[in-house]
Amino acid sequence: MGDKYPILTPREIIRKLEAFGFIYKSQKGSHIKYVKEGNPTKIVIIPNHDTVARGTLRSILEQANIGIEDFRKK
Repeated sequence: MGDKYPILTPREIIRKLEAFGFIYKSQKGSHIKYVKEGNPTKIVIIPNHDTVARGTLRSILEQANIGIEDFRKK
């Protein structure tokens, strides 16, 4: 995995997901749910902690069907 996936804050991840068309759906505790606009079956959960681990970011991007290179460009 290496440094391919950066360690980011939840706000940074959310800002980029919103650029890909994800919208806020709900929050339960420290987990925020976003869904793809026009495709409510595509759901991602972002942990609202100080930072999000690399492996967690990788999982979020896999669920969102977004490549790391595209994610970095936004």
